[in-house]
Amino acid sequence: MSWFQPEPAVSLDLVHRLEVERSTAVVDVGGGASLLVDRLVGEGYGDVTVLDASEVALAEARGRLGPNTSVTWLHADVLSWRPDRRYGLWHDRAVFHFFTADEDRSAYLRCLSAALVPGAAVIVATFAEDGPERCSGLPVSRYSPGELAEVLGVGFHVVESRREVHTTPAGVVQPFTWVAGRTT
Repeated sequence: MSWFQPEPAVSLDLVHRLEVERSTAVVDVGGGASLLVDRLVGEGYGDVTVLDASEVALAEARGRLGPNTSVTWLHADVLSWRPDRRYGLWHDRAVFHFFTADEDRSAYLRCLSAALVPGAAVIVATFAEDGPERCSGLPVSRYSPGELAEVLGVGFHVVESRREVHTTPAGVVQPFTWVAGRTT
């Protein structure tokens, strides 16, 4: 779990920067065991969905929050997921960079588009252009803010981009690129 961070500070700051209302339907793609869901629920976000390919990660977060939370837990692969509803915030910290093939990036972007209401907020973080070339033994794509905004498409308006230097629990430094914005 090299991606783990004890406090999802950049994610929360960008959610606030985009002025995402607490009534907004939120999907955290690849959120699994992340603490973002805990913080969102704690801040009063009442419609949060966590999507992850790992049942173990989802079970960990579900166990932390307990059975009385209104979070929706979805065990699915984002590339084949077909959303049955629309969201006002799409959050992805460290999933998109695993899609190195054009067809996988296209499938992700189709899913993102199908999942969002017009004017939705989007927050995506990937490894920066000087970040690692592999993660968890897998090759990754690395992006500058401009490259990431470009791949997200013409219907995406960047509000803010950032660089974050994440230190893994094992002490490895991983530079990240963040883009936050809205769809048209």
